[in-house]
Amino acid sequence: MNRNIGIKDVAVAAGVSVTTVSHVLNEVAYARVSPETKDKVRSAAEHLGYGPNRLAQALRTQRTGMLGLVSEDIATTPHAGRIILGADEAAKARGYNLMIINTSASASLASRKADVEALLERRVDGILYATMYHRTVDLPDNLATVPSVLVDSVPSAGNTTAVIPDEDGGTRAAVGALLEAGHTRIGFLNNTDDVPATHQRLRAFRAVLDEAGLDGGAAPVEHAVSEVQGGYEAALRILAGGDRSAMPTALFCYNDRMAIGAYRAAAELGLRIPEDLSVVGFDNQELIAANFHPGLTTVALPHYEMGAWATDHLIDAIEGKTDLSLMALHPTILGCPLVRRDSVAAPRS
Repeated sequence: MNRNIGIKDVAVAAGVSVTTVSHVLNEVAYARVSPETKDKVRSAAEHLGYGPNRLAQALRTQRTGMLGLVSEDIATTPHAGRIILGADEAAKARGYNLMIINTSASASLASRKADVEALLERRVDGILYATMYHRTVDLPDNLATVPSVLVDSVPSAGNTTAVIPDEDGGTRAAVGALLEAGHTRIGFLNNTDDVPATHQRLRAFRAVLDEAGLDGGAAPVEHAVSEVQGGYEAALRILAGGDRSAMPTALFCYNDRMAIGAYRAAAELGLRIPEDLSVVGFDNQELIAANFHPGLTTVALPHYEMGAWATDHLIDAIEGKTDLSLMALHPTILGCPLVRRDSVAAPRS
């Protein structure tokens, strides 16, 4: 920013009033300024190297331009970390900065309340509360003292705006890819944790098979820890022994890590992927899914999109452009698109 350039210089360069420049650069919601004039003002400000005085803005609006983000483990988790990237880029695009405090899902409520308080003491305008996976979360009561949005979670109590992934739609896309390839014997390697994704994906798995004329209730389902070893053990329970002609020709896995375990089990049983067994995952952890052989067809969780959506709506609430309490009645659901790679083929029999 060129500190020798003032708002009057921008007004002269753009051919508008100082008030119009102020309204445009401070994004005043009620100001009636045409898109063409806004472009002229912004272009003139950029050319002259002028930016609004943050201190003066804070004194006038009682806002600091800072957002807080409480990260339940996502700051140390590569794939979920895209929530932070989405939030940070959305914040910067709106002239805000992000302040992050990392905590853990296992931390006490008192500890997480202290984390929120640390952000409040730094006068953040609003807070994003983000979790590593879709779950129900107990929120510190001081979170309600500023505009707040939950990311990848829903509140156990209270009325807080939340954005979550479409577990039903993602499962339907995954199982639909197997049905489209011609599979009628499909198993599910599910998680053991009591979280929304575990239950919603199981319901959707059975429902989409029922809708295809198959018996979803009779489809084999094995529950295990949602890691590589759990996927390996669950896949062996479904695939080992018995009549091969009656066993599943495809597996839908709760996440990509369980899918890796299924790959290992298939190799030990002499089954080739996808010639003998098709496998679909969930999460699109690219270091896993894109680099495993064959590449894993999977469903992408909208981590980046959830972070950006939450930030945009949080800022809108801070600036008086939206009412978060109205959106809090139901969580906003973002789509989970299918990412096709090479782990699905038509069944051999």
